Parts: sequence; C-alpha cells; structure tokens
Amino acid sequence: MYQPEHFREDRREVLHAFIRRHPLGALVSMGAAGLTADHIPMELVARDGSDGVLRGHLARANPLWRSVPAEASVLVIFGGADRYVTPSWYATKHETGRVVPTWNYAVVHAHGRLRFIDDPAWLHGLVSGLTDAHEARLTTPWKVTDAPDDYVAQMVSAIVGFEIEIDHLTGKFKASQNRNAADREGVLAGLEADGLAADEVGELLRAPEIPRSTP
Repeated sequence: MYQPEHFREDRREVLHAFIRRHPLGALVSMGAAGLTADHIPMELVARDGSDGVLRGHLARANPLWRSVPAEASVLVIFGGADRYVTPSWYATKHETGRVVPTWNYAVVHAHGRLRFIDDPAWLHGLVSGLTDAHEARLTTPWKVTDAPDDYVAQMVSAIVGFEIEIDHLTGKFKASQNRNAADREGVLAGLEADGLAADEVGELLRAPEIPRSTP
C-alpha cells in the first residue's frame, strides 16, 4: 500500500483499535483458482511482542480452505469511513484556485500466515466469543446457548475455522493532513454542513494525535 508520510499510521494500539472497530475484513489469498477475496468478520487476539492473531471462520462449502496451502501468506484489508472531498471546501480555492478533489479514508492492512482449524470445540468457542462481543451492545443480547445444542452442533459442523498470525500491520489514515489548517477547517465545516462530521473522517480531522503537515 502506498503510504505518504502525512497519512502513515504505524502505532500498534491505534491499528488494533481500528480493527476491533471494523472487524469485517477482506481476506485476500492465492489459491488454485488464483486470487480470491472473502469478506469475513474476525476476532483480533493481542499477543505481547507481536502484532497479534486474527481468528474467524468460513463455510465448509467455501473452497478456500482446501485450495490455500497451510502457512500461506495472505492479506486482510479492514476499511473504515470514507468521504469525497470537494475543492470548494478549501480556503485555498478562494485564494489561488490551485486545488483539486480528493478522497479521505482510513484503512488497515494485516499481512500474515494462514492456517485452518477443523476442531468442533475450538469452533464453538470462537463462535461463542464472536457472538458475545457483537451482542454486548444490545439491550437483550442473544447467546449461542439460546439455540438448541443439536442445532448449534449442526451449524458448527458446517464451518471451518482459521487463524492468521500477523507478520506486520500497515495503516493509512488520510484526513487532509497534507493541507494547511484553514483548508482542514474548511473540510470539517463541509462535512458538518452535510451532516457527516460525526463519522470517522470527521473524527480523524479533529484528532490531535493524527500527524499534521506544517501550514
């Protein structure tokens, strides 16, 4: 991924927080049929001294788990909010006219090695953990134990699990850091006028920890 210094994000805790906020990853792999991309919600497990492990599951009918060799290198792409940025929002437009449109967005890439896990107990634990994590925000959370045991066993038998040992993470948080302060304020004002300032692009524009260019 092309990473100009203005938009580069390398802090592990920031990248981990982003993945947990956006757990649906695009798993890109090379198998017998060539390049494929599967969109799968994943669990990030932090480990001291490393970038961590991603865990998930896919349908047993998916040929991916039979066509990708063990320990194959894969890429997982996690995307967040994105917004078109019109030059009309920039103060520079009114001063010099030397502006063009762009797109602000945030994305994290996880590179690692994939292995599949076909173990009912492991899969049951994974599914239960994922369910509890995503149901926690609901007033009446659903639990795996709410379903009949035989039905759960049938569903678990229809999936295959996987782990991806992350070799390295790269992040790109593009939020007008390469523009001067007046232009950034203009972008934020434009988002506010469109009712979009509360999304993640607006958050990035306001976040003091995001690197800024010199005005």
